[in-house]
Amino acid sequence: MIRSHHHAGSIPIAASVLLAGSLIAGAGGCQAMYAPLPVAQDVDLARYTGTWYEIARYPNFFERDCTGVTAEYTILDDGGIQVVNSCRKGSLDGAIEEITGRARVVDDVTHAKLKVSFFGPFEGDYWILELGDNYEYAVVGEPSRNFLWILSRAPTLDEATYDGILQRLPGLGYNPVRLERTLQPE
Repeated sequence: MIRSHHHAGSIPIAASVLLAGSLIAGAGGCQAMYAPLPVAQDVDLARYTGTWYEIARYPNFFERDCTGVTAEYTILDDGGIQVVNSCRKGSLDGAIEEITGRARVVDDVTHAKLKVSFFGPFEGDYWILELGDNYEYAVVGEPSRNFLWILSRAPTLDEATYDGILQRLPGLGYNPVRLERTLQPE
């Protein structure tokens, strides 16, 4: 589900951050400090595909100075998922940077746990923690709780929905105060 386009000093973004966090945390290292992380149930990957806009994220070095962040997911003929993450560097008029990766489902019951790779055989966790009833928003994280994204099908998410997500995050082991809003076009 990834087509590789690199522009002007491309920086890995969005799901690639999950990869880095999972590699840094190590298998089981930080995860042992947390209760199991619940995920969305019965994710329909065909409905999940398409374009998502990043509404908020935990700060990370991969997305430094990124605005207008989007992720595009496409199911491939072999069942894998192509991931194309893009951002505008510095401002909404900045240069576009993209990175392409590949995801695969590792939980055949919920389809909410995926492994994503942007760099060869190295994979990171990408867990869909929550989905809107109509797939209008998604909350994505990983077991160490070092990375978190709130995504929307539109460049904005209504404040009542956003506030509801923030209220539920502590129950998942996430601190909502760490979230940074992502600048998106109006």
